[in-house]
Order: sequence, then structure tokens, then C-alpha cells
Amino acid sequence: MKYPWPTGASGEEVAKPLDGVALAAEIKADLKTRVDALKECGIEPGLGTLLVGEDAASQIYVGAKHKDCAEVGLSSLDVRLPADSTQEEVEAAIDQLNSDPACTAYIVQLPVPKHLDTQKLLERMAPAKDADGLHPFNLGLLVEDIDGTSNAPKPCTPRGIIELLTANGIELKGARVCVVGRGLTVGRPISLMLTNRKVGATAVLCHTGTMDLAAELRSADVIIGAAGVPGLITPEYVKPGAVVIDVGVARRDGKIAGDAAEGVEQVASWLSPNPGGVGPMTRAMLLTNVVEIAERQ
Repeated sequence: MKYPWPTGASGEEVAKPLDGVALAAEIKADLKTRVDALKECGIEPGLGTLLVGEDAASQIYVGAKHKDCAEVGLSSLDVRLPADSTQEEVEAAIDQLNSDPACTAYIVQLPVPKHLDTQKLLERMAPAKDADGLHPFNLGLLVEDIDGTSNAPKPCTPRGIIELLTANGIELKGARVCVVGRGLTVGRPISLMLTNRKVGATAVLCHTGTMDLAAELRSADVIIGAAGVPGLITPEYVKPGAVVIDVGVARRDGKIAGDAAEGVEQVASWLSPNPGGVGPMTRAMLLTNVVEIAERQ
């Protein structure tokens, strides 16, 4: 689908921004109404977070999630453990959240300290309380969800990306989408979600080891950068008029840097940059997962 490009002050064509902030605000307003309805039925939904260590970015992110909960009327449980906590101590905290009736669903904030086994922690979670959709059982349901009708919680960033694209009228059915990055939180799950019958896109999952990545990018109608390599997606790799979603996270000179290089906005028709793009949608989808779990109860 083609879109008219806006022009900047210099007269040059620039990509239209995909506004995750505005859409997330609309979603949260709807969620507040749904939470109020649940409370009228005697159901008090709550989100739990488990943060191990003192990673500055994780602390900011967890704090934002609890602020979001307050906005929509969700209760929240903030569990924090020191960075030197043992695997057994963290698993005990997970067990407590699994059994706490005040916790509808929860997340283990990633990354955890390197001495901990992340996969074992995720497997310890009760699948029915998996607010991030990253438990192996829920990822398995995602694999078999060919029709796109499963009620299993979906990974938040992939769900937020698809919501952001469709809300802006960007047609995904039949579109060629190049996903760069094979990580568990974005690349692998979004490839599955894009190719179910409900969405209907053709997804090509690439990574930093892909031979002729440039050719794959140039053939894409939509590019999703999730490799965490600053500047990996350069303007000459983007087909004119393509849509670019940047969720790659790395640090350059102490600041967050995305996968899209400077100048991509002069080629793309739509752009969701990082920082400043999908982040609010990820948090909105987390709240949505919690509310949906409570509604199914």
C-alpha cells in the first residue's frame, strides 16, 4: 500500500511518524473502562513485577509499568530482590507470585543477572499468569495458532507492533515483512504472529549472520529492526516507501540507539524510531494481557 509522504521545512520528503504514545493512551482509556467493569463483578485484577538487581533501565521500565497500572486502575505488586540472589531465592519469589490470588499475572523483568538461569525462571512461572507471553507453553500455543485466534497471552512488543501498524491503516495481508533479529522477545514470536491467517503477512526472519541482508531488506514492504545493532539498517537498504519499525536496543555514547541509521526517514513512508516509538505500545499490551486474563477468569 502506498502512502503520501509529508515534507519537512526544507521541502524534502520525510517519513510519517507512527505515534505509539497516542495509540497507547487510547488503549489505556479503554482498559480503564474494562477494569472498572471487572471490579463491579468483584474481580480486582493485579499485575506483578519481579526485578532482580539494580539495572537502571530495568528500574525505570518497572516503575513506568506500575504508573501505568495506577492509570487504568490495576493493582500492582512490586517484588525486588538483590543482584546476588540465588537461583533458589528467585524461584521462591516466582512460586509466591504463582500462588498469590492478588496477582492476576506477572513478569520477570529481563535481563536478570548473568549467574541466574533465565530459561529456568521463565519455565517456573505459571503459564496462566504469564503477562509477557514468554513461557514455553504459551510460545508453543503461538506456534500452533495458525488462524490467529488463540487466547494465550501474546509477547507484548510484537503485539504492540502489529497493533500500531494496523491502527494506522498499514495493510499487512500479503505484505513482505523483513524481521531482523531472532530474539525470544521480538524476532521469533513476531514472525509467527505475522504469518497467521488473521494477519496474513509473508515474514522473512533475518539476523546479523544472514547472507546478503541488504537484498532481503530492499525487497521488504515493512522492515522490523530488532537486532540491537546501531545503524544496521541504512537508507540505501530501504525500498522507497517501505515502512520501518525500529525496536533494536543498544547503547551508544551512553544513550539508547536503534537499528535504523540516520537518513532512513528520508526514504521510508512511515517510521517508528527507537527510542520514541513502540515502547509505550509494549507497556499498553502488557496491561491488555493482564486485563484479558482477568476477563477470562
